[in-house]
Amino acid sequence: MGKWALLFRRNPYYSLTGTRSPSPSSPLKVDEVINCFVERWGVRYDLQLVVRSKRLYLQVMWAYLEQQSFPLDEGAYELHIAEVLEVVNRLGLAEEVRSWLAQTPKKPRVGRALSLQLVADQSLNEFVL
Repeated sequence: MGKWALLFRRNPYYSLTGTRSPSPSSPLKVDEVINCFVERWGVRYDLQLVVRSKRLYLQVMWAYLEQQSFPLDEGAYELHIAEVLEVVNRLGLAEEVRSWLAQTPKKPRVGRALSLQLVADQSLNEFVL
């Protein structure tokens, strides 16, 4: 389990404060995100969580699995995507990310990732240093 998933070992339908989320969306799944990448852009892009200035961002990177220089094989890539999605789902942001991935007009380009600030419960601040 990755470093992010360990921080959020809770039921995905509860907020970080332990209260029930009002209307949980269905969790994002690895296949769903990979299919979205392939349908929209024709390749399987890398997905990263990045902390900047005490803010958490989800980034679709410009590197992709089909590149010769990509550092992961297919199994490791899918595991990595699963770990990132685990955090997104546990924060209760699956629907926001799903919508953003489907609607963003941009495409990742060399040296320029697509970035979405993840805004969740205020208690997220204790996990983002």
